[in-house]
Amino acid sequence: MSAIASEAPRRSWRPPAAVLGVLAILAVWELSARALAGAYLLAGPSDVTAYLWQNAGLMGRALRATLAEAAAGFVIGNAAAILLAALALLWPRAERGIAALALLVFCLPLVATGPILRVLFGPGPGPQITLAALAVYYTTLVPLLVGLRAAPSTWFDLVHSYGRGRLAELWHIRAMAALPYLFAGLQIAAPAAFLGAMVGEFTGAERGMGVLTIRAMRALDVEATWALAAVAALVSMAAYGAFGWLARRVLTEAPPVILAAPGGAVTPRRGEGLARIAVVTVLALALWWGLLEAFGVNAFFAKRPDDVWAFLLTAPDAGENRATLFGALAETAVYVLPGYLAGLALGAGLAVLLTLLPALAGAAMPVAIALRSVPIVTTAPPIVLVLGRGATGTVALVAVMVFFPTLIACLHGLRQAPGQVLDVFDAYASGRWRRLVHAQVPAMWPAFFAAARIAVPAAVLAVTVVEWLATGRGVGALMALSASLSDYGMLWSAVVVVAVLSCALYAVVAAVEARVLAIYAAEQGR
Repeated sequence: MSAIASEAPRRSWRPPAAVLGVLAILAVWELSARALAGAYLLAGPSDVTAYLWQNAGLMGRALRATLAEAAAGFVIGNAAAILLAALALLWPRAERGIAALALLVFCLPLVATGPILRVLFGPGPGPQITLAALAVYYTTLVPLLVGLRAAPSTWFDLVHSYGRGRLAELWHIRAMAALPYLFAGLQIAAPAAFLGAMVGEFTGAERGMGVLTIRAMRALDVEATWALAAVAALVSMAAYGAFGWLARRVLTEAPPVILAAPGGAVTPRRGEGLARIAVVTVLALALWWGLLEAFGVNAFFAKRPDDVWAFLLTAPDAGENRATLFGALAETAVYVLPGYLAGLALGAGLAVLLTLLPALAGAAMPVAIALRSVPIVTTAPPIVLVLGRGATGTVALVAVMVFFPTLIACLHGLRQAPGQVLDVFDAYASGRWRRLVHAQVPAMWPAFFAAARIAVPAAVLAVTVVEWLATGRGVGALMALSASLSDYGMLWSAVVVVAVLSCALYAVVAAVEARVLAIYAAEQGR
């Protein structure tokens, strides 16, 4: 037996591609830091390791505080997403209204809502947990709604043949079909929760990673800044990997074959769209006014709808207020669309490339996860200093924010091509390109457009954060200045205008989505 074993070919151990990718990142990082030594822009892995060793206790306490806040917001936000999705499916007439209100809340800029929440909650973890929940619930809700429809119509016919209703349909069919999309949403939400908690800590928290980040940036402590960024990235990457591992254990069945006849784009009846907008607007205004009145919040801090109306339209200085706000908004809008489109193109393009060349995934994915996992609040100032305060630096950061959710969603969507369909291509000896174009890309469209819709507020968030922390221009800088000067009329007006702009861009993407999915994924109209 030993002779046979000795004659067997020895297999040399080769490190997995992911390990090689991580090592390559560390090597490039270290070399770049040494090349920029003395410029106070970049600290290498050796500097970061030394800082963490010397300040392990301080970093550990801050990390525990931020993790607790991010975890609480993550659970609350995702629970809200699941409940809203279930309500929308059980009560179809209310789905569009629920989705519109959820979108409006998600489009509120964190840069401005953080100071407002601090005023409403006072000291404590309330703003951090709330911002973490707001940062994640919509990133789970959108793919979840897509997944709840990703099931063959024959399955619903079977449930109906037994006389069962919508609740049985939701539990036995839609929930199972939505699991892959739910896990994709959770993977995207994990870094977002950490970012939301850190932004909340920026508004006046007593402890946490965000507090240390503010101190490090004010002191120009490069080692501390990059150590905080590295820890945040590692935590986010660990959460991403954990949900990926759980998904592989739970999702053991192949995607089903969904046959649905193309139905053309759904065209609403004349006046139906305007009526829906009017209803959602009235509900949003009622909730805004009603919640502030119910909690008795001082009107000096918490402006009501009539206060914003007067600030922008009827006050003696309304013209000056509008000029200031819309001038800043114009500076911001210039960077949103290029960064948004660049992020979508990079994310979808890399997903397609990794599908054609799977061997690259192990090396490319650690880089992609690291780019998204490092909170933008820590990387914005150094990147803007390297790339400049103009279009290049701002567009690059917006593209990074949009890139990762698009990549994860598209990779997930490409895997939803049914195995039976791919077997047909294999039977005819079709190459990878034909399989990609005719089977995998059509299966990817629902996930791609879900990511494109989520990315609209993410792009606006990225621009406003960069303006707040680095460039000092645009509506992000205006909101930060208004909060510091207690100019709550300008702050609340900026929140409303930015939210409306985000919703308008979202509506454009949704209109394109409706036309494309009517051809390639007609089941999404069920």
